[in-house]
Amino acid sequence: MSTGGSLFDLRASALDEKDELDSLPSDSTSDIYSTDSEAQAEWERSLEQLQLLLTMMIVPWFGKYFGRKFAYWSWARYMEWAHNMEVKWTNKKSFKAVGAVEAATTL
Repeated sequence: MSTGGSLFDLRASALDEKDELDSLPSDSTSDIYSTDSEAQAEWERSLEQLQLLLTMMIVPWFGKYFGRKFAYWSWARYMEWAHNMEVKWTNKKSFKAVGAVEAATTL
């Protein structure tokens, strides 16, 4: 009887091993697609954040900076045309720096 019991134990352990192998995690197509959709959602969130950064910060700053440059340039051209006055910027680097600072502080 002891051999029968040990034979039964061997069979039971073989079935347990098979059950363990069957219960191992496997990559199914649903798992792959769920990680792809998560990656896609994260990519879309990153694009949305970049779009917000551009529309709320960068584009308005560039608009103000270049708008001021255009306003000063057009004012100088008007003064030369209408009043025969020559407008000179004495220090172009400081003029550009001041324009950038003014655009940044008025956001």
